[in-house]
Amino acid sequence: MAARVLNVNVGVLGHIDSGKTALARALSTTGSTAAFDRAPQSRARGITLDLGFSCLRTALPPQLGPGPGELQLTLVDCPGHASLIRTIIGGAQIIDLMMLVIDVTKGMQTQSAECLVIGQIACQKMVVVLNKIDLLPEGKRQSAIEKMTKKMQKTLENTKFSGCPIVAVAAKPGGPEAPESENPQGISELIEVLKSQAYLPSRDPSGHFLMAVDHCFSIKGQGTVMTGTILSGSVSLGDNVEIPALKVTKRVKSMQMFHTPVTYAMQGDRVGVCVTQFDPKLLERGLICTPDSLHTIHAAIISLKKIQYFRGALLTKAKFHITVGHETVMGRVMFFSPAPANFSEEIQENVFDFEKDYLYQEQYLSKDSVSSEENKENDQAGEVQLPKQQWALLEFEKPVTCPKLCLVIGSKLDTDIHANTCRLAFHGVLLHGMEDKNYTETFLPKLKVYKQKHKEGQVERVMDDYNVIGRSLFKKETNIQIFVGLKVKLSTGEDGIIDGGFGQSGKFKIRIPDGLKPDTKMLLTAASKKKSKGGKGDMTKEDESSKNGSAQPVTISLIFKRYVFDTQKKMIQS
Repeated sequence: MAARVLNVNVGVLGHIDSGKTALARALSTTGSTAAFDRAPQSRARGITLDLGFSCLRTALPPQLGPGPGELQLTLVDCPGHASLIRTIIGGAQIIDLMMLVIDVTKGMQTQSAECLVIGQIACQKMVVVLNKIDLLPEGKRQSAIEKMTKKMQKTLENTKFSGCPIVAVAAKPGGPEAPESENPQGISELIEVLKSQAYLPSRDPSGHFLMAVDHCFSIKGQGTVMTGTILSGSVSLGDNVEIPALKVTKRVKSMQMFHTPVTYAMQGDRVGVCVTQFDPKLLERGLICTPDSLHTIHAAIISLKKIQYFRGALLTKAKFHITVGHETVMGRVMFFSPAPANFSEEIQENVFDFEKDYLYQEQYLSKDSVSSEENKENDQAGEVQLPKQQWALLEFEKPVTCPKLCLVIGSKLDTDIHANTCRLAFHGVLLHGMEDKNYTETFLPKLKVYKQKHKEGQVERVMDDYNVIGRSLFKKETNIQIFVGLKVKLSTGEDGIIDGGFGQSGKFKIRIPDGLKPDTKMLLTAASKKKSKGGKGDMTKEDESSKNGSAQPVTISLIFKRYVFDTQKKMIQS
């Protein structure tokens, strides 16, 4: 029986020009020559560095179980930055270990911070690699490395990677132009650290097959080979697989893993799948899956969290680059939360309840977004209360194909790449996708997101013990008829009901079912007598005296809610 090969996927991330590709090359060549002196043909085993995949094989470390076997570290080198976000998010389910590459002469840079954010969302373990130590003057090298190590430990203190290993290397001493004879430094130590950090990743063969294809080419007399990493489920010889972007289904003719023919592969495996009669030019990168298992959606409901390093508010109606599944498209957001009474309620994970009412938010609620005035009040009352969970409706500019419950990241990729700011704004989980193109008519009315409306007016005068006339609640042109029957409250405590319009200037009648309190009646009668007694000239005095608090006007409060997607725009009071 062949010795078992355990595949662990290692993401190589870092700021542009930190030496990621040189490191991947140094690791894979060191891995295949110095460490175990393999035959030349296996050294040329299709290392696709241009596409960011290369690998290194080493003996299985003891923590991964007894018996013979090999550990294969598949290095996922994330090249340009926009594709970095796409690559990592696309492969988030299968990156087991991350190497954060830092240029030791520069330390943490903007993109290193973004990579760290992606790592925290998508990955369980990390190793920090301080690269380019050959550029440090020899006399001060050790102290400079120690200083940067301390700095990195401090940076990682409040992340889930606190206390992770930090290794110093020179992947390509002398830089890209240096002769190949220059030996990399610190690589064998790094391999030992990677081996010590490797673990048995949890892999699940159940569920629909989904694979991220990163390379597609034809082999004469065989067919077209699609190589990639299986994100979920499993695949066997003879299975039908769909290429959803092209709406094409093909049968699996043969498969290879590590240049060995296989009949089965599962989540986390790196595999080549061969199909016939398919032009490789049609698919450079993308997804293949169990037929009909992916849905193409125009909008989605997601649960989300703001990324703490993103500066600025997340505003409703703003546009973000939304990375979902394997695609990045522009999308508009609308944030909403539970009703305030349910802020502290525990929410079931990965489920969205369409029966509940949700409160529309002008922006994502976070400690920074609550205004300073509210903070002052809340400081006296204790902690600012924020909901345990918030959601967003995403509306895409063009449809996206993705699996259910996939990771979603919102970013502002149009921010200047050299600006010292994190471009990743939020991350979340896709809970519900809308496949119907006319979702605004067919689907959104089921989403019970409401806006709380609060209008204030004043009582102008008393008609009798049970009726008053109000003003300043509506504009002159408002159709008061639609407000008839709504409840209002007077500042003196009485409950009233809007009975209809009064005249043409936006005034209205209010019925007080339990009658006016004697005090209220006195207050209002006194105010209207004063008004009728004094001419226009006395009005200003009266205004002044009311300002001074001697005759406070009686205010009318109208509170109702309106569902954002209700086509009839009904007003609802509890």
